Amino acid sequence: MTTQTTATATTTAAARRGATFLRTAIALQTLTLFLQAVSAGVLLSSSHGELLHGVGARVMYGASMLYVLAAVLAWRPGGGSPRSIGYASGFLALASVQVVLGIAHVPSVHVPLGVLMFGLSVLALARRNAGAARD
Repeated sequence: MTTQTTATATTTAAARRGATFLRTAIALQTLTLFLQAVSAGVLLSSSHGELLHGVGARVMYGASMLYVLAAVLAWRPGGGSPRSIGYASGFLALASVQVVLGIAHVPSVHVPLGVLMFGLSVLALARRNAGAARD
């Protein structure tokens, strides 16, 4: 094997790992958003819902930060598109607004934004999986 062939194989392996990590991060984010919707329903019907929704908010925010990290790692060492970083950063900004609205108890914006975020996360996951199917 030549040095160039070895470098190409290493880059290809890094790209695959980065893409897999990115897909996993988006899937985790989507799952946490779905669980937040479930915990919002529990919040309306039980006294334990507030704790569950609060813990879920922290996990969702962490998942959004993981999405940014995965997008950077998929881009830089893996040679992926930097566009994913923009999507992930935009989503982290939405998650930040969502947390502030939740703390401020503004359900008229908090709830529709949560629905929008879930839809955008499902869309990002579908696009990423469609791209993986083409590879």
